[in-house]
Amino acid sequence: MNQNDDYYFEQLASGKEQPEVEAELARANAGAVSPSRPRLRTKRAGSEWADAEPEGQLTVDVYQTPDEIVVESAIAGVHPDDLDITATIDSVSIRGTRSHEKPVQDEDYLYQECYWGRFARTIILPQEVEPEGAEVTFKNGILSVHLPKASKKKTRKLQVRID
Repeated sequence: MNQNDDYYFEQLASGKEQPEVEAELARANAGAVSPSRPRLRTKRAGSEWADAEPEGQLTVDVYQTPDEIVVESAIAGVHPDDLDITATIDSVSIRGTRSHEKPVQDEDYLYQECYWGRFARTIILPQEVEPEGAEVTFKNGILSVHLPKASKKKTRKLQVRID
């Protein structure tokens, strides 16, 4: 059972009329947080809880070709200057911010399914890559990070020498 279900049953138990309970539940759901937009909470003095700025998790597709690993993500509405992409030999991290061009008040939303604000994602890669050769493109709202696989020719078998 989620938080809104608990709220609904508490309101029913309070003896309020059914339409009034449903109206309050609808208002509670209007501010609900989806799994893709977690709401972080911090504890204040006096055991009050306050919402902290959430950071969404970026959704990605990761696939490979014989020569590279590709990470793709739909990040429409994000300016390329608002992206920070870091690649190492075994991971790639994407951080950024998606901002509204004109702010909307929370009470004015009928539905809010798009994530606005900071987001981040770190992907552990299934094999080593060469970060120096990585290329990033951004076309039609799709971010593509192409990471060349590390050459197996750089690996050398060593012989144990007996002294």
